Amino acid sequence: MPGAAALNARFGSTACHAPMTRLTSIAKLRVPLGGQEIELQQVDHDAGGMSLLRTRIREKSRFTIFDVDPLTARVWGEALLAWARTQPGGGDA
Repeated sequence: MPGAAALNARFGSTACHAPMTRLTSIAKLRVPLGGQEIELQQVDHDAGGMSLLRTRIREKSRFTIFDVDPLTARVWGEALLAWARTQPGGGDA
């Protein structure tokens, strides 16, 4: 069986170079009921392309992380605001 050096010479390096990702924190908050930590981050890849909005929700040792595009973020944000406005203490009615 050929060694790693022989395989690398034949098929190229086995090293994986993942593109770099920049995360910029936008907001951090804690949910009063339940204590979940929510962080919003902008995700930018060095290779370019569209920025994404990452939502990280931490519940004790469990994390839920997902990325959304700008249009989805806008629609989601508008739905959150519309709901909040209908609640007591939720702002403009």
